Amino acid sequence: MKPSIKYCLLAFAALLCSACSKNFLDREPFDKLVPNSFFNTEADLQLYSNSFYQQFTPSALAIVQADEMGEYTSKNNSPKFISGSFTPIDQGGWSWTKLRNINYFLSKYDNPAIPEAARKHYAGIARFYRALFYFDMVKDYGDVPWYSKPLSTDDRDMLYKKRDPRAAVMDSVLADLDYAVANIRDKKDNTSSMISKWVALGIKSRICLFEGTYRKYHNEIGLANTADKWLTEALNSAKQVMDSKQYSLYSTGNPTTDYRTLFTSENPVAAEIMWANTYNNALKRWHEVTWKFNSATYGARWGLNKQFVNTYLNADGSRFTDKAGFDELLFVEEMKGRDPRLSQTIRGLGYKRSDGSAAPANFGYTFTGYHILKFSLDDKRLDGIAEAYNSITMLRYAEVLLNYAEAAAELGQMAGNANIWEQTIAALRKRAGVNPKQPEIADTYLQQVYFPEISDKFLLEVRRERGIELCYEGLRYDDLMRWKKGTLLEMPWKGIYVPAMDQEMDLDGNGTPDVSFVAKTPASPKQGVSYFVVDGKAAKLSQGTKGHILWRVDENRKFEDRKYLKPIANSDLVINPDLGQNPGW
Repeated sequence: MKPSIKYCLLAFAALLCSACSKNFLDREPFDKLVPNSFFNTEADLQLYSNSFYQQFTPSALAIVQADEMGEYTSKNNSPKFISGSFTPIDQGGWSWTKLRNINYFLSKYDNPAIPEAARKHYAGIARFYRALFYFDMVKDYGDVPWYSKPLSTDDRDMLYKKRDPRAAVMDSVLADLDYAVANIRDKKDNTSSMISKWVALGIKSRICLFEGTYRKYHNEIGLANTADKWLTEALNSAKQVMDSKQYSLYSTGNPTTDYRTLFTSENPVAAEIMWANTYNNALKRWHEVTWKFNSATYGARWGLNKQFVNTYLNADGSRFTDKAGFDELLFVEEMKGRDPRLSQTIRGLGYKRSDGSAAPANFGYTFTGYHILKFSLDDKRLDGIAEAYNSITMLRYAEVLLNYAEAAAELGQMAGNANIWEQTIAALRKRAGVNPKQPEIADTYLQQVYFPEISDKFLLEVRRERGIELCYEGLRYDDLMRWKKGTLLEMPWKGIYVPAMDQEMDLDGNGTPDVSFVAKTPASPKQGVSYFVVDGKAAKLSQGTKGHILWRVDENRKFEDRKYLKPIANSDLVINPDLGQNPGW
């Protein structure tokens, strides 16, 4: 477990007090006490750097909820950024507090009394987090001001300067990552909560893949000629993690449970999970993810969409979408013989809670019938209380393999090199219990529904695998942005196939009815059956009295090119007009 904020403050205060002289009058003024009495030992550097973990680690809910911005999920309604009239007034102002804390540390840490290796290690931690800070800023805004030192109120030229070009900022991000990789200690952290060299390399592969593909597919920024440099950096960083043999795909030989175990374990599965937000039941460090996914009121009633569920292969490695009538199969039929990860990501056939009770998809919690299960614990008690204790992954070895595979495919290295397929996509599918055979031809379903501009059969399979393996781990929206596929957010929210109104349906294959789609809730509802009201406004069936559920058909989701970057908030432009506004805003 990482030290709590309270612990850090108490320890910090203790260190300061220990530096005081016995005579109160001999003490330094308070405003000079910290810099002159701190940063003198390795323990001081460690204590200060612990604050970065506290400041930068997102909550469990924030990690998984980030995927509600992706195209493969439905919820109560779309974020205003997608479906509403979003303006720079709606954009919150940016904050530089975290960056100042980092730069302050970097201006003070280099005390020769501390061993050089220790100084460089903690400077590497600081620069790792500075890279993360600026990566998030660039994703949101493109060009941003770069600051490498703490500013004072006297630094007016720096405080009110123009934004620096994206290319220059990202070069500085890469320099920070390279320093972190070269200097952070390489000892594997089996708690999966601390930054090691391997975590820095894994995050570097993520950032470089983002930047390389963004430059490749966003011709409007004029950096396509530098895309391969970033893709190569992503490839090499991922390969270093792979070659280190520090991590592996978690597998006990049981593909029906191994995948979900990664997301429901209290202690991170350190064989695969490289970095996680850790929780602990005994210490009462809890989160609300199970509650959010299983509440009709507290959550947003998230669910996967049919178009994405169709991308899951059959367990024998064949394409589900090659099957005649695949799109109109009843839920019970479409779940049979599929990639076992599907029934570990959503509630599938035979799913039961920890008390042994049947738990099919609950239309009180989801609108599409594809009820998300992946991070939910099985204890019903947690459906209404924020006491879930499973650790939430922020970086897995599986992602590193996918980063390597995608960079290789984008660089044209996967075709003709069976080793890359075997090390990455095949390895993931073998763990999942899916035949890992290579594709013979490009998947026409993926092309027609998702990626008509992609003809490379390997790249299509990498994108399929990335979506399935990393579903609801907070990466999908970034993937759409870097691939320039924001228009997929306009996709209809399509649910399970309904053969007829007022007909009871069995969703978990146990022979008892679970749901009925009606125009009006019956006066005498049947026990155990939930009733989904098809009101013809927010919810429709695609063929009138039958067909796929279509949810929030009353929304006008629109993704214009300007939305690949967020607007600069009006409040920030008032303070510094020289920032300028992003195109289209």
